[in-house]
Amino acid sequence: MQRNAFDAEIERYAQSPSYRTRAEALCCLRGIKTLTAMTLLVEIDDVRRFRSPRSLMAYFGLVPREHSSGAREHRGPITKAGNSHCRRVLVEAAWNNHHKSGADLILNRRRQGQPADVVAIALKAQHRLHKKFWRLDHKKHRHVAITAVARELCGFVWAILSTVN
Repeated sequence: MQRNAFDAEIERYAQSPSYRTRAEALCCLRGIKTLTAMTLLVEIDDVRRFRSPRSLMAYFGLVPREHSSGAREHRGPITKAGNSHCRRVLVEAAWNNHHKSGADLILNRRRQGQPADVVAIALKAQHRLHKKFWRLDHKKHRHVAITAVARELCGFVWAILSTVN
């Protein structure tokens, strides 16, 4: 009962003028609904403070560790140095991309009325993230593949927020 009240309150905030456009644009991405969109928007605040998608990925701790010296280059697991809550939310959203991308009625409804460039980014993300998951799932552990998909999803979040702002 209390959870429903909190969800309704978040929905109400998402409809406020300061969040509505950006939240609806993020909801065009597969795996992102209002709660996820609002979590990301509140933590990111102004996307213009991140020069590139890679800087946003680093903020969330989704970039690989690097131990390099001279000509030797070694990349390890993700740094986990950033915002752990948003990293977890992005990983959860990335799990939705392991399904084959196809005609999704609910997703198409969320995309109605959105700018064409936002929908184009969302469609590109839908196909690219699914391919990335299946390509990596055969080579690496499934959780490593999902983390890589979450990292790339973070880049698409940056692209959409940069377009909408």
